[in-house]
Amino acid sequence: MKKRRTYNLLSRSLLFIAMLLLLLCAAAVGLYYYIFSIPEPEGLSITGWPQRFTENFSLWTTYENGKLEIEEIGLKRLDEYGLWIQFIDEAGKEIYAHNKPADYPENYTAAQLLALAGSDYEHGYTVFVNSLEGDGGECSYLVGFPYDIGKLMLYYNGTRISRVSPVARLLMGAGAVALMLSIFVYSVWLWRKLSRVTEEIRRLSDRAYTPLKEKGMFHEIYAALNQMNRELRRADQVQKETERTRQEWIANITHDLKTPLSPIKGYAELLADNTVKDPQEIQSWGTTILKNIDHTEKLINDLKLTYQLESGSVPWHPKTQWVTRQVREWVIDLVNDPAFSEREITFESDAPQAAVRMDTELLRRAVQNLMVNALIHNPPETKVWVKVFAGGEHRVCILVGDNGTGISAEKQEKLFERYYRGTNTKEKPEGSGLGLAIAKQIVTLHGGEITVQSKEQEGTKVILSLPAEICDTR
Repeated sequence: MKKRRTYNLLSRSLLFIAMLLLLLCAAAVGLYYYIFSIPEPEGLSITGWPQRFTENFSLWTTYENGKLEIEEIGLKRLDEYGLWIQFIDEAGKEIYAHNKPADYPENYTAAQLLALAGSDYEHGYTVFVNSLEGDGGECSYLVGFPYDIGKLMLYYNGTRISRVSPVARLLMGAGAVALMLSIFVYSVWLWRKLSRVTEEIRRLSDRAYTPLKEKGMFHEIYAALNQMNRELRRADQVQKETERTRQEWIANITHDLKTPLSPIKGYAELLADNTVKDPQEIQSWGTTILKNIDHTEKLINDLKLTYQLESGSVPWHPKTQWVTRQVREWVIDLVNDPAFSEREITFESDAPQAAVRMDTELLRRAVQNLMVNALIHNPPETKVWVKVFAGGEHRVCILVGDNGTGISAEKQEKLFERYYRGTNTKEKPEGSGLGLAIAKQIVTLHGGEITVQSKEQEGTKVILSLPAEICDTR
């Protein structure tokens, strides 16, 4: 199959070159006829027909004893072709004229007749001269053609030309053979280069490509192939890494779902056996079951929300709200949560009159995800603060910061990936690993940006920058 493709490429190259040569030959012939041909009313296109017509006109004339006779067909041809004719006797006087323009005289000297034989186009005609012999003497005649006809007389040494002619034919033949051989060699060379490019493209699709040296006539093609190879390898690496993290994330989600389901199942089996009669113990088991059900529901909701945000199908109800008041309420809600009642969380604002068009429930989810993330991924003594401030013209920022363990540069690059899950604690966080990915998707939905500033052992700052309709810090 490979050889067949190779031969097809070579045959197509040779066919293309042959067609190109034919086109060049046709163009040369056409150019030759365009330059050297003189149109004839009968539709012929013969370069020398004016001279031939002039010489052959004598067949239609007789000149005997000073008397000139012209056959009707000759005069008819003159009229059809738009030509004129003038007969001159040996003394240079006109003896007959047909269609002759007024610009030409009735008497000529021998020198004038000689000059007309080699004259150029003038007065709208090119004049050809010929002689007519009869029994009683000789006369000359002029034929005028309404074309700009160039006249060229070439003289050469016939003996030398006869000696050079075989050598010229040999050189022309050798030149033609050399030209065809050069074209064939070039075609083979081009075919090999193109075959290599074709082969490397195939190897590229099979991920077996070897980078080519970017030099020669095809250096730009080689450079493009090398660039494509680098991009494909990078894409393959990203795809492999994405698949790996996706599988890890699925494994984590599966494990997280099993974690709350285990106590639910265990306590439910105990309740079903009806062996425990203590109401306080039954109530404790019920509380544990409800807590784990809530946790399971949260995992499922996080999973649903991230895919809704990604597909653009999440319910979206934006309204213009005072962002400072909203963020303060979100912080208070988190402080009142029993799970974080012992943690130190503070709030401050430098932009009390900042209005943002937001979906309150979605943006609350994003900000609280950041706060919860700062709390559960740091030691219990870590301080967390939330601040609202102006971020420039028509921008307002929400900062969630902590003085915890910080995040490494490597983890910061993957922090908002949907499949990435990292932790700075030895305890397993009670979350889906989607909190930060959801936060970024929500902020992006609001036309904002989210950035992270962090150093290990120095804490972390996450800044949400949102477009503000009103932002007054007074």
